Amino acid sequence: MSKTCNFLGLRVRSNPLPPSFSNSSALNLLPTAASRPFDRWIRASSRRRLVLGGFAGTSLWMNNMSGNIGGKSFIASARQTNPSPVEQALSKVEWPENFPFKEEDFQRFDESSDSTFYEAPRFVTHIDDPAIAALTKYYSKVLPQSETPGVSILDMCSSWVSHYPAGYKQERIVGMGMNEEELKRNPVLTEYIVQDLNVNPKLPFEDNSFQVITNVVSVDYLTKPLVVFKEMNRILKPGGLALMSFSNRCFFTKAISIWTSTGDADHALIVGSYFHYAGGYERPQAVDISPNPGRSDPMYVVYSRKLPEA
Repeated sequence: MSKTCNFLGLRVRSNPLPPSFSNSSALNLLPTAASRPFDRWIRASSRRRLVLGGFAGTSLWMNNMSGNIGGKSFIASARQTNPSPVEQALSKVEWPENFPFKEEDFQRFDESSDSTFYEAPRFVTHIDDPAIAALTKYYSKVLPQSETPGVSILDMCSSWVSHYPAGYKQERIVGMGMNEEELKRNPVLTEYIVQDLNVNPKLPFEDNSFQVITNVVSVDYLTKPLVVFKEMNRILKPGGLALMSFSNRCFFTKAISIWTSTGDADHALIVGSYFHYAGGYERPQAVDISPNPGRSDPMYVVYSRKLPEA
């Protein structure tokens, strides 16, 4: 059972529908008395995260951890089962009435200025080549066809590369990130904005501006995710698509506590909860696009669309 399910005092029913990219099954997380003894352990783990910034919390999916403090990427191995727990995580869920996470769950080990942390450009990739190829292939299937008239895309938490298909172009592709030198180097962008979403989560765009919003391996750094996801909904056109992709790599000291102390399937639930509690989105879904489970970086996407009437 997932740590996040227990954290919420919930469980997933034992017979989820087979995962599918287009699966439209109802969400179904239910309270269970059996999970209550676990709650004390979860609360204790949460207290440890608050003190230690996440280092004491252990994940049920992430093992063989290795990493360094001070700007190095944290790497954890992952082995995929069939069907993928990540795809199952959002297949049948009943959400609690209120957002279940607390302020301390969004604290980080390093609470120093993010602007300082990202001040020096990093012209590197944060996932390995097979994972990048898998994400690019996925984008080639779900993004609007290149050079479609009138299409606007926002690449949130962008850098010097967006991992869109080679030669991909649209009338407007906006990059929003933390480092101007990186954004200047990104060939797919038509414009860019430097903004720290943890300081100012307000997105500087008009309502109903974008058909698509992408975010690659950065959703785990958001300390005000509900505000950001509400803003995303505001600026998406009705029916617009939001794609949040993530792996099990991160700058460990800058990722939020609830992320560093849980595993891949839990992360899908966490991101799914952002969509759900922000409001105005269709039921969030998860897809596992990991190219070589256990042999290269895993790759996952949690996505949703703005409701047509929102």
